Amino acid sequence: MDHADVLILGGGLVGSALAVALDRHGLSAIVVDPADPAVMLAPAFDGRASAVASASHRMLDAIGVGEALRGQGCPIRHIRVSDGLAPGKLDFVPAADDAALGTMYENRLLRRALYDAVTAAPLVDLRMGTHATTVQRDQDGVRVTLSDGRMVTSDLLVGAEGRQSPTREAAGIAVARWQYHHAAIVGAFHHERSHENVAYEIFYPAGPFALLPLPDDAVGHRSAIVWTVAADQAAGMLKLGDRGFLAEAEKSMGGFLGALSHASPRASYPLGFHHAARVTDTRLVLVGDAAHGIHPIAGQGVNLGYRDVAALVEVLVEGRRLGLDAGDAQLLRRYEAWRGLDTFMVAAATDTLTRLFAIPGRAASAVRRFGISAVDRIPPLKDRFMSEARGESGDLPKLLLGATV
Repeated sequence: MDHADVLILGGGLVGSALAVALDRHGLSAIVVDPADPAVMLAPAFDGRASAVASASHRMLDAIGVGEALRGQGCPIRHIRVSDGLAPGKLDFVPAADDAALGTMYENRLLRRALYDAVTAAPLVDLRMGTHATTVQRDQDGVRVTLSDGRMVTSDLLVGAEGRQSPTREAAGIAVARWQYHHAAIVGAFHHERSHENVAYEIFYPAGPFALLPLPDDAVGHRSAIVWTVAADQAAGMLKLGDRGFLAEAEKSMGGFLGALSHASPRASYPLGFHHAARVTDTRLVLVGDAAHGIHPIAGQGVNLGYRDVAALVEVLVEGRRLGLDAGDAQLLRRYEAWRGLDTFMVAAATDTLTRLFAIPGRAASAVRRFGISAVDRIPPLKDRFMSEARGESGDLPKLLLGATV
């Protein structure tokens, strides 16, 4: 297949989900990604894990990916927020008969499930180990030359290459961006006591220490971490041996899960904010990190991308029913209007929260603890926060409700 309704540049967690969702709705896609499948699908845990919000999980179920993940994740049934280890906390606990707030998965499991779904999809042509060398977009369509010399065409081009999207840059789309001068260290370890499906967000002046529940394994109880540190400390933290790293982590946790052991491989990445001024151009749409990148403080990164996918699929499917091709300008205007405001509001709220908890000093900490305790006693406000955590706020596309379009 050298022509498809949609050409997707980037086959990561968002781009591959889009391809599968399009296939399920009768739209064809070509997916181009430079990664080596053997590296991308390495079976060993690399320390990276993601929280898939309950709304995003309904989409994965609706497009047939959820079944492959069944039993491999850990439901998040309780979120506890605190300012350091001082008294005062904010607990988000759904009703007993309510769905979990989200599910934690090792990224390697998400990658495998999505890769298998993409390769099995009859309307998806996956081109791994290749990239676009020239791209032409105009009112007549999209023409792309690939690094293997082949030409592919489509009605719509989707940039899903991540934060440094060359497609976004080539389109001249302005981006608001800044750095937080912090880095996130990601990994996992085992601990003596069960996490009981609780995710912890402990805020320190240097940034949040997030402890996220993973399924038990043969060794015992374990959790993933996203540990924010000052940018100039990240290299030193990564150089620590397992014993030193675990000792520092246990200190940040106050030992509430007991002794730590079996540290996983660890990685670090700089933290920043970016938001594209617009997410469409002539026969072009941006999704996922190509369109927006936020602090991991609220665990909404990949979920914002899945909201992009659900909205775009709904717009394209409804357009097809009206006889419009996937790159029609009025469809792209609808996508821009739908996703532009939502992504900006989530990004702005996340940035505000990041800056609020970064204010140093005892007075600021006391004010935060007061606010946390106050919110803990206001059920409607807590319900709103839980709705955000589940990805259920705003005008939801059908896929996020678990229904096909």
